[in-house]
Amino acid sequence: MSTVRHHIVIGSGVAGNQAAETLRQRDPDSRVTMITISRLPFFNRYDLPRVFRGERDWRRFIIYPADYYRKNSIVLRRATRVVAVDSTAQTLTLEHKETLHFDSLLVASGAGAYLPEELAEFRPLMHGFGGYREAVEVADALPAKGHAILLGGDTIGLDLARTLLDTKHRVTLVAGPYTFWPHEVAEADRPKYIAALQKMGVVVVEAQERGGIVAVEPGAKGLSARRVTFGDGSDLPGDVVMPFFGVAPSLDFMLGSGVDIERGLLVSPALRTTHENIYAAGDVCQIWTEKEHRYCFYHGWKNVRAMGELAARNITGADEPWDPPQDESLQLSKDGKIQSPFWEYQ
Repeated sequence: MSTVRHHIVIGSGVAGNQAAETLRQRDPDSRVTMITISRLPFFNRYDLPRVFRGERDWRRFIIYPADYYRKNSIVLRRATRVVAVDSTAQTLTLEHKETLHFDSLLVASGAGAYLPEELAEFRPLMHGFGGYREAVEVADALPAKGHAILLGGDTIGLDLARTLLDTKHRVTLVAGPYTFWPHEVAEADRPKYIAALQKMGVVVVEAQERGGIVAVEPGAKGLSARRVTFGDGSDLPGDVVMPFFGVAPSLDFMLGSGVDIERGLLVSPALRTTHENIYAAGDVCQIWTEKEHRYCFYHGWKNVRAMGELAARNITGADEPWDPPQDESLQLSKDGKIQSPFWEYQ
């Protein structure tokens, strides 16, 4: 009977790739398999705003080419969907009915853009920004010096706003409770950050002051392509409408797996779930924090990468607790510009 351990990583983002690399280094005789629904190998999602500067070659976004995985004996299974995990049998099932056995499983499936339920019916009229194809589609739809309407205004959207303004587009933010997410901004501090956005050149509309967003509609013939309407009867025309309401963990395949879930997978400070051989890292998990006595999400490139490495180290024999390397507070520079650590990914 084979004694070679099989480590499976679900997800090919920052956490998943860092984990696979660490697993290969620390357990060189093991099998390492990475499974992802993405068609592309590991690419830098934080770099997607470059499509508005004319960069359309997907190969320039790739961080690790296919040769990297071959040279490191990491089996990369792209465009493959996991539909179920059985923690007792230590197996996972793929959409095409194949079953794989694992000795250790790291769930690093990340998160997808969250859209409030009341806006779900308008999804077809909005442009996403979660992947390369979506980024290209919205860049193609936005004309030169066109008007982009950003709903919600999380840090992903605000980062994009910086690029859009720099490329001479108009940006209107329909602000609300998700503005600045995942930063927790005190109500007393909110005005100074809104003022900083306005200083950048962002036009800020407070959704609550207009009775909330009622609908996203096609624009009238000969006018802007889209129109956001509000409860007070006013509207806002634009060329594209993009939702930025934070993210929701991608973990449907873990329902019924036998591990504990709240909003994300619940893990110990060692990133272990309630099953000893299943770990989680990145935006998909909530980590127990003794200081706050609750499970917390941690976001940003540096945090997510550190989680991937820590999980792999603990899978291969270490027993180290999570210690976030990245500050999560929103700041203003001396010249009044917003500074978010979630925009730092080098």
